[in-house]
Amino acid sequence: MTDQLSSGLNRRNLLKLTTVAGVAAGVGMTLKTGALAEDGLSLKGKRIGISATGTDHFFDLQAYNAQIDEVKKLGGEPIAVDAGRNDGKLVSQLQTLIAQKPDAIVQLLGTLSVIDPWLKRARDAGIPVFTIDVGSTNSLNNSTSDNWGIGKDLALQLVSDIGGEGNIVVFNGFYGVTPCAIRYDQLVNVTKYFPKIKIIQPELRDVIPNTVQDAFTQITAILNKYPEKGSIKAVWSAWDIPQLGATQALTAADRTEIKTYGVDGSPEVLQLVADSNSPAAADVAQQPAELGRIAIRNVARHLAGQAIARETYVPALLANKANVAEVTKKLGIG
Repeated sequence: MTDQLSSGLNRRNLLKLTTVAGVAAGVGMTLKTGALAEDGLSLKGKRIGISATGTDHFFDLQAYNAQIDEVKKLGGEPIAVDAGRNDGKLVSQLQTLIAQKPDAIVQLLGTLSVIDPWLKRARDAGIPVFTIDVGSTNSLNNSTSDNWGIGKDLALQLVSDIGGEGNIVVFNGFYGVTPCAIRYDQLVNVTKYFPKIKIIQPELRDVIPNTVQDAFTQITAILNKYPEKGSIKAVWSAWDIPQLGATQALTAADRTEIKTYGVDGSPEVLQLVADSNSPAAADVAQQPAELGRIAIRNVARHLAGQAIARETYVPALLANKANVAEVTKKLGIG
């Protein structure tokens, strides 16, 4: 299987299939958005709690603001709180929201072991709980991207780009966050079929805050341990802020032969993917504002007595060197 992927023809075919999948996802995105615009939902007289783990990242801020705007658009009152990446504050704000007895609570991201006991308390208090990118059994509905597909597509892109062999560096600091865990597991699932690919141990732990600076420092240290060109083929992270720091470190060290990969579609990372001289090879772009809007619309559906699915998926688009201009145009950030 490795030998097949190493041939130029099969690599091109793989990338062609990935591009087709991205275009198809874009079509689904357009159809879904159009359908939502005409469903006559209302939150008039409703108070909706919106709890964010933090808003310092492009994804988080877009999803947070979109929820607030959508609640207002549907005639409701948002009670929006931001924990600033502090778990203690996150727990406290969930306690406060539960005490205020809103008509529903939406939790945006968070480490499951930290937030789930409080999501359960909200549910036990009779407050409908909704989530964005949180795999909790206490949530009536989780609005999310297809993280299994994201993880698989990004891993296949990486494998294709490095010809199915070589050492890769992996950031794995947030396995307790459901989307990050799924994406990491998919990387492992794909690369296990390519025995010439090795994940350098120990894996790196990305951090919050100071993610970019920390990733820069850790990659610089790794490069000192592996000074020969070709000794490392790629750097992978479950989101794209560590990718940003890693890309900067590789550029500073003149090691741009090493490729970087991440997820979210932050504008600054997509700009690097678009730069032919940058080692940023691919970034899976999510639609955080659409996730926020859909979460609130699912709240409105539920409160109106409509049935809702356990999970609602919003398409994501894989951006690589070949299609990044098309992807950023679709997302309206190009």
